[in-house]
Amino acid sequence: MTDGAWLTLSISLLLAGGVAGFLLGRVRRRVAQRRPVGLTVAGLIQRLVHSSHNGIAVLNQFGDVVIHNPRAAELGLVHSHQVDPRARKAAELVRETAEPVEIDLSPLSAKGRDPQAVLGEVRPLGDGFTVVDAADESEAVRLEATRRDFVANVSHELKTPVGAMALLAEAVLGAADDPAAVRRFTGKILHEANRLGTLVTELIALSRLQGAERLPELNTVEVDAVVREAMGRSAPAMEATGIEVTTDADSGLLVAGDRMLLVTALSNLLENAVAYSSPGSPVTVSRRLTDGFVEIAVTDRGIGIAEEEQQRVFERFYRIDRARSRATGGTGLGLAIVKHVAANHGGEVRLWSRPGTGSTFTLRIPAHGPTAPAPRTAPQGTVTAPSHHQPDNRTMRRNAPTAVNSGEAEQ
Repeated sequence: MTDGAWLTLSISLLLAGGVAGFLLGRVRRRVAQRRPVGLTVAGLIQRLVHSSHNGIAVLNQFGDVVIHNPRAAELGLVHSHQVDPRARKAAELVRETAEPVEIDLSPLSAKGRDPQAVLGEVRPLGDGFTVVDAADESEAVRLEATRRDFVANVSHELKTPVGAMALLAEAVLGAADDPAAVRRFTGKILHEANRLGTLVTELIALSRLQGAERLPELNTVEVDAVVREAMGRSAPAMEATGIEVTTDADSGLLVAGDRMLLVTALSNLLENAVAYSSPGSPVTVSRRLTDGFVEIAVTDRGIGIAEEEQQRVFERFYRIDRARSRATGGTGLGLAIVKHVAANHGGEVRLWSRPGTGSTFTLRIPAHGPTAPAPRTAPQGTVTAPSHHQPDNRTMRRNAPTAVNSGEAEQ
């Protein structure tokens, strides 16, 4: 082939390549122009699945996981890219019947903060695909268990004084000719009637407080006046046991809240401290301002609480010493009321206790005025670690442990 032929062939190939590149570029530009700008429907659906609060897993016709979100792994629905065997079996049934199936996917051995109850539904997607939608129902199950326990406890607590009064009334009828026996039995009937009335009153108070938000209308309350009134309410219990309650000097502190509720809470703490202290032992009340919170601490030298029981002292009807509770006529609701009063004021009640040494309750309420902290919602009934600092008053230094957080098993 001559040089001219080679030159002509080369030029032709270059022209052909240029034309092909031009045409390919036009095609690519047209395809790019046809593509939607921004997020696609598929991408949006993927984001929706991954952000769902429920655990979602899509299975193919073989039961293999096609796609799942992080929540599915958290709930134990998917582990190492394998779906829970219970969900796989349910998916087989759904593919056969084309009908949704509900399934219990609760962990067989839940530990720590793992979900306690997981309920799921398997639904058909067509073409052999199924979706498993799992939800954490632990809170609902816990609340239902709490409700059942509460009803059972209330029934038992109400039945006890009612039954006692019935038996005592029969005893009065049988001892009609014995004035001394009648007076003795009548006094016991009065005691049980007062106990029943107190129980009903506290149940009503607790039902009003439990689950309520922070109080909508807050008044300025003098902490010193709350302490004085609570001391007055608890005076009969103090006199009956010979326990002297001492307080520090007036503080002039203010809080925003409901005065009667705060008095009720502090009275319960005082009566609890008196009930679980030996006759003649000291009980002290102190108040101070710490980090924008007013702290009212009630310290006793009573029997104290073991560490494993300290998380339960604010439960309704929980008692450490049931014999002592029967003797003092306690209802088992006092500390539960304190917990909810503190929470409804945006505060908390803290616990420090040691068996054989004593206990300290610390009621913490946001201060009123320039020192008040920003509004917040406190966990109800939080039992926190003790703060390792000494109360700033002589009474507490003399009679209390160094920590100011505490609680006592309630009557």
